[in-house]
Amino acid sequence: MARPGTEDSPLRVAIIGAGPAGFYAAEQILKDAETHAQVDLFDRLPTPYGLVRGGVAPDHPKIKSVTRVYERTAAKEGFRFFGNVEVGRDLAVRDFERHYHAIIYTFGAEADRELGIPGEDLPGSHAATAFVGWYNAHPDYADRDFRLDDVKRAVVIGNGNVAMDVGRMLALDHDELRRTDVADHAIDRLEASTVEEIVILGRRGPAQAAYTNPEIREMGELEEADVIVDPAEIELDPASRAYIESEEADKTARNNVEIVNGFAANEPDGRPKRLVMRFLASPVEIRGGDRVESIVIGRNELIDDDGTLRARDTGEREELSCDLVLRSVGYTGIPLRGIPFDEKRGTILNQNGRVLESHEGDHRTGHYTAGWIKRGPSGVIGTNKKCAKETVDHLLDDVGTGSLLDPPDPEPAAIETLLAERGADFVTFAGWQAIDRVEVGRGEPHGRPRVKFVRVEEMLDAATETASG
Repeated sequence: MARPGTEDSPLRVAIIGAGPAGFYAAEQILKDAETHAQVDLFDRLPTPYGLVRGGVAPDHPKIKSVTRVYERTAAKEGFRFFGNVEVGRDLAVRDFERHYHAIIYTFGAEADRELGIPGEDLPGSHAATAFVGWYNAHPDYADRDFRLDDVKRAVVIGNGNVAMDVGRMLALDHDELRRTDVADHAIDRLEASTVEEIVILGRRGPAQAAYTNPEIREMGELEEADVIVDPAEIELDPASRAYIESEEADKTARNNVEIVNGFAANEPDGRPKRLVMRFLASPVEIRGGDRVESIVIGRNELIDDDGTLRARDTGEREELSCDLVLRSVGYTGIPLRGIPFDEKRGTILNQNGRVLESHEGDHRTGHYTAGWIKRGPSGVIGTNKKCAKETVDHLLDDVGTGSLLDPPDPEPAAIETLLAERGADFVTFAGWQAIDRVEVGRGEPHGRPRVKFVRVEEMLDAATETASG
């Protein structure tokens, strides 16, 4: 085939997944001065931005401002957005292979990891991913039922940023909620909440916690909740103390320990809610009849396993009454039919972003991946920029060696024609901007950044009517 990347033969790239990794990959491709490229970014939702829209906590508007960077990418020549297009429903992988020189999979890790303990599926035990999607107006979770008006104690399992977000959302003051873009249905339930205590369980110590400094620091700034930490649970074992006091210690880990020690030293102010941080504690069983009634907690100790401190069950048990359990022990990817998948890691099988045919196999020509579905659910939003750059660097290297797909029909109009033939009601970036304007307009009378649509049908109506008007 003729080498793509020239004005006469542009490099055609399809990116599947319009979250941060997808936009950063598009940015890296389109800014390459030596390559004339056209990028089509697909997402199964009518709205772009992935977890920035559907995962970032509503009371964190500054984090969401990163979308301005993505808007600049969307404005570049050669960029197109195709929202409301689902692989497997509207298009198959073979369709992308017919129309593009390269495909980059950036659709994230949207399933939750399971605890694997008895009682995990009892009513009142939920994945934190579902709870986050519910209060963030994600269409997949709009119909979930999170009753909070008969809950006294909630237990959040996990020690990452999502667990902190979930705990904080349960503790926020009603006025604080009303100033955010939290889903209307969630505002009603959260305001009716009877939660008095939120217990957050971490299986290791504060030196190993996965949350970032701002997330844990915010817990101490809640107007409605006292943060409670038992000093005995945060006493560092010798290995953790040696690490924290060493020059090799990660700054984030050192600060996390200091912040939690500060919480432990504070006297409660008698606020309406208690947010209890527990460490070296793992769920062993969730008990109940028709719904969650209690959780059995195992006490852990840390052991050195080839230089890594791991939690080991001591056999000590404690049963804690509770009415709600939210499990936040990580995300995992969902396999895409026809694409090699690493079941153990929950990612697309790849080497530094190049998709592999098998663990010992070669690179699958023209197929790449970036973001969580490449590396697993780690890092913050900005981590995806470096991750996407690594992948795109390999893709551009493959442009130079001619190691790409040879699509029989790479014309830009071809994919639009195919989608029209299949009855796909796709949303362009202008259509998304129309949705955005309506949502922002709905929020203005209430002093809110936006009032989100929670139904795909409503989004499609807004995209069509406003764009045509």
